[in-house]
Amino acid sequence: MNRVAAAAIAVGLVTSSIPASAAEPSAAEIVEKNAAARGGVEAWRKIGTMVWIGHVESAHAPMPIMQFKLEQKRPNKTRLQINALGDKSVRTFDGVNGWKLRPAHGRPEAQPYTPQELRSARAGHGIDGPLIDSAARGNSVVLESLDEIGGRKAYRLSVRLASGGDERVWVDAETYLDLRYDRMVDGPAGAPRWVSATYGDYRNVEGLRIPFLITTGGGPGATPDKMQIETVVLNAPLDDSTFGNPAAPHPRH
Repeated sequence: MNRVAAAAIAVGLVTSSIPASAAEPSAAEIVEKNAAARGGVEAWRKIGTMVWIGHVESAHAPMPIMQFKLEQKRPNKTRLQINALGDKSVRTFDGVNGWKLRPAHGRPEAQPYTPQELRSARAGHGIDGPLIDSAARGNSVVLESLDEIGGRKAYRLSVRLASGGDERVWVDAETYLDLRYDRMVDGPAGAPRWVSATYGDYRNVEGLRIPFLITTGGGPGATPDKMQIETVVLNAPLDDSTFGNPAAPHPRH
């Protein structure tokens, strides 16, 4: 889900490939079962905006616990605000352009996204995530294997985007909910690298199944970052100006 473009850092999980048997469902059937497990395609199509409110736990930030608010609007608009030490940092994307506003003395200025950040934001899936309506968006999905993640069997799907690029999604073989999502992004030096997010603590929100815990980072000897969602608001009225340059004066609703 681009909803957590805001929280995608590489995670080191040990997976073991197990050949899928002929009795396993096809990629199309897994995608269909995933959508049903998450509340159904039609229910997701009715969601025009989604707001997450919660906190981030990170050993790599100025504070170990920081409050955040993530606002999303179709087709691919996002606004992420993180509060730390009385200051706030903001990242916005209006579907075409993006800006980042960091705490500063006096009136802070918003900097535009780098070309790498723009490519990543424009490739986001918005509210739905990578699988729902994937065929309608021109993406192709292939079942690669049956793996084991965190003690659970999961189907590993390769998603080829219509815009180019590849992604991976692991779907729980029992619940058919997303367990892990990998995407390729440009690294600090420009070299591409995989980043991962794992999902847990699924809860029911007005008929939709939404993960309230997203874990990123980690790996050998590293402490993972956690995004803990506390409140989800569906179809909140969000003006398009919400996703514009955060340093420009505009009404907030």
